[in-house]
Amino acid sequence: MNIQIFGIKKCFDTKKAERYFKERKINFQFIDLNEKGMSKGELSSVLTSININDLINSKAKDYIKLNLNNIRSSEIKSEILLKNPKVMNTPVVRNGKIATIGYKPEIWETWE
Repeated sequence: MNIQIFGIKKCFDTKKAERYFKERKINFQFIDLNEKGMSKGELSSVLTSININDLINSKAKDYIKLNLNNIRSSEIKSEILLKNPKVMNTPVVRNGKIATIGYKPEIWETWE
């Protein structure tokens, strides 16, 4: 199992995800989206199991400013997400090609 948690340190769901894997003694890599975003390969891997519209946080401060509410092209949306990772819903938990958004222990159990 190769777990990566993409999140923000102040996000409660991200903290709960970290706690979930720590309690089960499962190693994971935490990537803070405030410091470093996803690479293009990581994002495309996540998007194989997640819809891009689910990944975008419509309540984020920059959502309207980046005009994401009017963009239909998923390629353009993914480019915007690469440059502005703060617009993503968190945490994004990735296990190889499988990924989830938010706190989803019922899905993570199946990975163990």
